Amino acid sequence: MLDQAQRLRQLAAGSAADNVHKSCSSPKIITVTSGKGGVGKSNFVVNTAITLSKMGHKVMIFDADMGMGNDDILMGFLPKYNVYDIIYNNKSISDVIINGPFGVKLLPGGTGLNKIEELTEDQRDGFINSLTSLNNLDYIFMDTGAGINRSVLGFIACCEELIIITTPEPTSLTDAYSLLKAVAHFKLKNTAKVVVNRVLDNSEGLRTFDKFHNACWNFLKLNLEYLGSISDDRKLVMAVREQKPFVISHPYSDAAKDIKIIADKLIGIEKSGNSFGVQGLFKKLFSIFS
Repeated sequence: MLDQAQRLRQLAAGSAADNVHKSCSSPKIITVTSGKGGVGKSNFVVNTAITLSKMGHKVMIFDADMGMGNDDILMGFLPKYNVYDIIYNNKSISDVIINGPFGVKLLPGGTGLNKIEELTEDQRDGFINSLTSLNNLDYIFMDTGAGINRSVLGFIACCEELIIITTPEPTSLTDAYSLLKAVAHFKLKNTAKVVVNRVLDNSEGLRTFDKFHNACWNFLKLNLEYLGSISDDRKLVMAVREQKPFVISHPYSDAAKDIKIIADKLIGIEKSGNSFGVQGLFKKLFSIFS
């Protein structure tokens, strides 16, 4: 991972790899990650994506947890193919992409990016060209694996917005802090947005964020923004077991209302001048992982 430091810094700073075609209609690319597993990261991604789609936006989820993704399970699907099949098995993007509730698109990552070093230039170009049908998007959520590793830091370097999911538990906060410490060390981002999951009430979410923000600012000089909290709602647990997103199965639950508030905030965030399309995103990913 340390061998990739310079490349990560260059990408985050907008180096030559950023010089891809840009458009005012390019999607906002959001990486969602966490310091540890089991904090509800994928649940947040799936339900936020559906909420944005219900509000009229075109959304795609890239399940970027290599080999351990479960966004499809949360949506009640079992995909036959993933990115690996596009690259190696001549599958088209329409064969692999899953059309989820309210038009949300899901692109399963699988183990495809783990083998990027083995790709020929023709294979890379072929994959990039296959993405042309996905250019009409408003948001792309990259749901990464948890923890600190090369792939997570690479996805953070490629995104326009970074969202950290944590809970009020000390272990979750400690691991989230360690992840942001790596982000600061490699100079990938100087800001991030935070969602506090599984709170007893709104005041616990605010207290948790304030404590976390103070530590990150005092020791890492990272300025954090509070997106909101999600209630520790029993209906959320029931929805996971039913493999049905809770904003669909329990649209009037406290957790669903919390997600709507967060989605409204995301809509209000202006795009940066560095927005780029799906093809530009994967060009950057290829340059990192190769």
